[in-house]
Amino acid sequence: MSEEGINLERKGKIAVLTIDRPQRRNAFNEQMFSGLEKVTGELKKNMPRCLVITGAGDKAFSAGFDVSPDNPMVSNIAGSAGKQDSAPAERVIGQVRKAVDAFFSLPVPIIAAINGLAYGGGAELSVRCDMRVMDPDAVICFSEVRLGLMPDWGGGPALVWLIGPSRAADLILTARRVEAGEALRLGLVNRVSKPGQSLEEAVSLAEMIAVNGPRAVGHALSVIRQSMNLPFRKALDLEAEKAVSLIMSGECIYGVTAFLEKKKPEFPDIV
Repeated sequence: MSEEGINLERKGKIAVLTIDRPQRRNAFNEQMFSGLEKVTGELKKNMPRCLVITGAGDKAFSAGFDVSPDNPMVSNIAGSAGKQDSAPAERVIGQVRKAVDAFFSLPVPIIAAINGLAYGGGAELSVRCDMRVMDPDAVICFSEVRLGLMPDWGGGPALVWLIGPSRAADLILTARRVEAGEALRLGLVNRVSKPGQSLEEAVSLAEMIAVNGPRAVGHALSVIRQSMNLPFRKALDLEAEKAVSLIMSGECIYGVTAFLEKKKPEFPDIV
């Protein structure tokens, strides 16, 4: 499936979403946010067990927001600043967040294969994923403040939750480039791949997840995503609630039976 620079390919129980605008370093224009919404709707109709997101070509994951005169979203932002009218800027940010938030609300693990530069909104997309695999030659940069802007794709809070407020301040307020080795040390990424192999290694990681019980993965993922927003005791209660719900789904019967029979379990899909 292809929608306005957003391509979706299914590989068995895994889906790979490619940001496909390499001539602009996979930067997002207005049509691409619409395309992301459409692809998200398609995924909801037929959910994979795991989802990988990457960029087309070998130069960029995504340069984020396309700051060019032919992008009407840019003129809307400029109009807000020039006329002291917040409405156009609110519309742009609302459009961006509607598409991005819907995508990251999908109830399956989302893995970023950072295959090149991830600047601005591209960096934000990467940290909103559940996991990240980074090519050794890739670079992450929260570059917005260089333009007198700030993260607004949800990447600011996501980065704070991922590496803590002090380290997040370092990366966002300096807009400095972070290479793969430092990204791994900071906990900004989970793995650094072999050169040119970020997508392959992300898919391999997705395959390790996809063989497990999809209900178990979904329930555990829900607890992981929500725990940062909850007091510890509430998070413990949520985990217990989800664990009971999972047992009641009956999925464990497949896993336990296969274990006792010394076989690989074959879990039914969620329909």
